[in-house]
Amino acid sequence: MGQRLDDELQMYKRMEKGSRSHPGRNAVRSLIDSFDINGPEEKHRCLVHPPLWENLLTFLHRNPYESDIKADNIMFSTGDDTIFREFEQEELTTPSPRKELDGRTIYVSRELGMPEALGPPVLCDFGSAIPGDIEHSEDIQPNIYRAPEVILEAPWTYSVDIWNAGCMIWDIFEGESLFTGHDPEFQTYRSRAHLAEMIRLLGPPPHSLLAQGNLRSKFFSAEGEFCAGIPLLERVQLEERETTFEGQEKLAFLRMVRKILLWQPENRSSARELERDEWIQSYFPKS
Repeated sequence: MGQRLDDELQMYKRMEKGSRSHPGRNAVRSLIDSFDINGPEEKHRCLVHPPLWENLLTFLHRNPYESDIKADNIMFSTGDDTIFREFEQEELTTPSPRKELDGRTIYVSRELGMPEALGPPVLCDFGSAIPGDIEHSEDIQPNIYRAPEVILEAPWTYSVDIWNAGCMIWDIFEGESLFTGHDPEFQTYRSRAHLAEMIRLLGPPPHSLLAQGNLRSKFFSAEGEFCAGIPLLERVQLEERETTFEGQEKLAFLRMVRKILLWQPENRSSARELERDEWIQSYFPKS
């Protein structure tokens, strides 16, 4: 059935053992049940979850702009179950077309309607999730959201998720990716191009971080100079990149981003600290 699905099931079970009063409990998808069905060649494991609407990537593509957001593992909950009751009623009155193939019934998919109100976003897909209370060094994250310690193959832990979230928040509100990692020589993503973009925005990385990276010599000299065969562009400030907000809202947004986009993982704000951030609170106030 696949190791990834087994790992995902175990991660859901691990999360279910957590505190019911944890402030992030409703921000991750829960598991109702699991079962196996027999396929033509092997068993297939099914995970049962509370119903959700569409993922963030699909939602953003409904808007006037396009972006490179890799947000297909964040889904919206719904304010109520009206769309699901309407779905059931439509299926009863006008059943979906279907056909029989090799002894199985295949149904045409039916789209859900638009909910009257969106609920909070919910993090899904834990097939690649691993415990973060110990250090790791393996490669993770979508390319454009890779934290510097991941690119350098330095030890990483929970703080890589903070970097990931910060980049995604920027992309959502700015309508473009903060980092692309596009290498003009190879015309695709390359780690050296990603690091060059980080240096342009944040300045050079500290020697203490480079010293921990197994791939340091691939991108930097012994003195810490960037030498990856790609030119560094002139420095740019976050204020110049930010184009969505104005006035005090812009200042608050940039203060929040600067708590996240830090070379040193230990210097980034924690999730608990960011929960109290002024800008975060203005968009996602505590109920």
